[in-house]
Order: sequence, then structure tokens, then C-alpha cells
Amino acid sequence: MDSNLQIISGKWRGKKLHLPPNARPTQNKARIALFNMLGNITPKIVWDAFAGSGGFGLEWLSRTPHTNVIFTDINTESIKTIQKNLSLLNETNSQIIQTDAISAIPKFGSNTDLIFIDPPYTDVNLGVRFIKKIAPIAKTGVIIIWEIEKNFKIPVLPENLKIIKDKSYGRARFLILTKI
Repeated sequence: MDSNLQIISGKWRGKKLHLPPNARPTQNKARIALFNMLGNITPKIVWDAFAGSGGFGLEWLSRTPHTNVIFTDINTESIKTIQKNLSLLNETNSQIIQTDAISAIPKFGSNTDLIFIDPPYTDVNLGVRFIKKIAPIAKTGVIIIWEIEKNFKIPVLPENLKIIKDKSYGRARFLILTKI
């Protein structure tokens, strides 16, 4: 497996993950910084909404064994890659659903504790649409991590979402939001 993406902490620390073709994985340094920012939170349900390789959700499973992770992606190759990665790690505490993340909001948006969205940088409006649709139904206190390109101009957010952190690492920028 030729991959620079690996689990950075927990029971699978150092395990290399498969990547789907044409993936833009978040660099390990940026992921380390993100997880350091998040601290020791222990969400029960995590949704990796534009999952790609599943790296974000797999990191949570590695760190917090009682977490249930939902992986969604519209791309068939991404779904196959997530399945391969889960098999590689012998992990069964998750769901993989091939769907567009925005369409999945009614099903998963109201009961998750942590949502990670990393839509393609080439479609900036996809993340904006997701945020606007999730805001009314997400539960109070949910943490939403939105990975965007560093120079992305943040749109006006729904009134019930508050930015609690805004940090850039290389090309990636993480907005950490919560519902108030």
C-alpha cells in the first residue's frame, strides 16, 4: 500500500490507510493539530460526511473504542476504500452508506455528537449547503468540523451556529462550529 495517510493515535497508531483515486487527504500534521485542538472529547456518534478514505472517522475509532462512526460518500471508489480500510483494521463498529451527504442530513443530522465535513475544495458551495441544511436539525452542542481551503471566505453562518475555532495548517483550514 502506497499511502502517506496513517492513523496518528490510539490503538491503530501508525497503520497506513488506503486512499481512493484522486483523493486529497488531509496532511498528517494538520490532522495532528486538529485532534490536539479537540482535546479529549468522547463523542458517542461521529459522522464522517464526505468520507473519502474514512481517515477522520477511523481516527476516532482508533482513539475512542465506544464510538459509533457513520461514513457517507457519494463516490463508489471512496466507499470501496473505506470498506478496505475497515477490513484492514478489523473494525465493525461503523456504518458505511453510499449517498450524497446533504441528502443524508435528515437521517443522521439530529443524533450525531460530532460531524466532520470535508467536501471537495473544487465545490465550495457544497459545504455551505451542508451547513445551512444541518443547522436547524443538529442537536444543541454538536461539534461540526468543516475543512475548507485556507483562503475560503466564510459565508454568513446560520444564527444558531457559532465558530469556536478557526485555524489553518498549510492549505487546509478548520472551522470548528457548535450549535448554540
